[in-house]
Amino acid sequence: MPDPNSQALAFLQARRSRPAKTLQGPAPTREELLPLLTAAARTPDHGKLEPWRFVVIEGAAFARLADLAEARGKALGKDEAALAKGRQQFDQGILAVAVIESPKEHPNVPALEQTYSTGAVCLSLLNAALAAGWGANWLSGWPSHDRGFMTEGLGLADHERIAGFIHIATEKVVPPERPRPDIEAITSWVSA
Repeated sequence: MPDPNSQALAFLQARRSRPAKTLQGPAPTREELLPLLTAAARTPDHGKLEPWRFVVIEGAAFARLADLAEARGKALGKDEAALAKGRQQFDQGILAVAVIESPKEHPNVPALEQTYSTGAVCLSLLNAALAAGWGANWLSGWPSHDRGFMTEGLGLADHERIAGFIHIATEKVVPPERPRPDIEAITSWVSA
């Protein structure tokens, strides 16, 4: 019988993201954020390629990114609702970590596995922030898929892309529970 970590399992079974729009200051300091990034980097990584990196967004960078999202949205012909939504996470941001997929060429590690590893980093960072007592939310949105926003806003190389923005700060309200998957309905067992 394994030796369970019942507290960790209970946390994972009850974890709930905190909507970014409900977060307020303070946000983690650099010293408080580093252990969360360290935990996130302990993710499955076939070939130890580290096909991801972090860009921490704070302070005046949020206003710059909000303006850029609006400008890029107008250039792309986005409607008013999309423009507002593109700005919103940056207008309301306090601290966010952009998790950047930065794939490496490797004969035995397909790009898709590197994408999966990057997604695992996002979830690990989200869970580390929540476990540390912060409110946290994983957002993307159309700006994170726009090459102009990636290049001008965060200086990404052509082969890189944004996997998500993990917003981390203090939660001001506890979000209501939401419906969860029916595990029996989505699970099949293969035994022969």
